[in-house]
Amino acid sequence: MNTQSSRADDILHCARSLIVRGGYNSFSYADISKVVGIRTASIHHHFPSKSDLVRALVAQYRREAADGLAQLKLSVPDPLDQLRAYLGYWERCFADMADSFCICALLAGEIPVLPEDVAMEVRAHFRRLADWLTEVFERGAAQGRLRLSGTARADAEMFMATTHGAMLSARAYGDATAFGAITRPLLERIAA
Repeated sequence: MNTQSSRADDILHCARSLIVRGGYNSFSYADISKVVGIRTASIHHHFPSKSDLVRALVAQYRREAADGLAQLKLSVPDPLDQLRAYLGYWERCFADMADSFCICALLAGEIPVLPEDVAMEVRAHFRRLADWLTEVFERGAAQGRLRLSGTARADAEMFMATTHGAMLSARAYGDATAFGAITRPLLERIAA
């Protein structure tokens, strides 16, 4: 691997960890410099501004999420099982409360103070996730696997909001089991 891309990956990894721990405004290039072991000028070489860094991080996160959802669709054909697997992924992540959190969920709470280019990336993540969930709910309803309480889009948005709310609750309580305690009844209610 090329040292330049490796260094950029190290910076992105560090920034992700720092955002998960404290949000957009909780860190500086000096913090990354200490962790990665490079000068701040080197960080600026890869990412001229903090906005550039976080936008690149969210874009990377969005690609990872899209790849994960595509893989889930291929490996788990049943819509209800796809939702179970999606929630199961996050539940396993919460078993280790350190770095496992949707960075877009965290950044969404900071939209009013985020640079617009970062906010646009965060919004795009939520639109893409809502589109995927809507498609899952549509297929699930058509196959008789999911019970809709409204439109597929409205139920997808509710599912997404509940999932991210469960993440916040688990974090607020410092209790990883809170995530499953909130999301499991949701699955029971929508299963046909």
